[in-house]
Amino acid sequence: MAIVRFDPVRELSRLQAALADEGAWVPPVDIYEAADKALVIKAELPELKREAIAVTVEQGALTISGERPWPADVPKGDVRRVERRYGKFSRRFALPTSVDGAGIAADYKDGVLTVRLPIREASKARVVPVSIAS
Repeated sequence: MAIVRFDPVRELSRLQAALADEGAWVPPVDIYEAADKALVIKAELPELKREAIAVTVEQGALTISGERPWPADVPKGDVRRVERRYGKFSRRFALPTSVDGAGIAADYKDGVLTVRLPIREASKARVVPVSIAS
């Protein structure tokens, strides 16, 4: 039996490669309320084609899913380090009941997916006048 010297850098590289092969990655998102009171979700999806992204709404939840394939011009055997994630992803967000599901719109530009979730008129805050009782 040959004695093999432990090389932490090699082991870390092997672990990173194994994790990259799993393909599980979670794109970062920002969620905020716009000036017009619509909710906005922005997801970073660099280097994805629009056709590789799916936005679905069902049962009170919004799902953003897709896949970033391994670059065709990079042979896996020659990789020294992998920090970016590849493979399938999926993010699911519970929608508040105040969101108008029929009015949801999505745009994709410069690697950022923007999903606008309009708030129903009935759900928006309104001022109730107070009268003086006699």
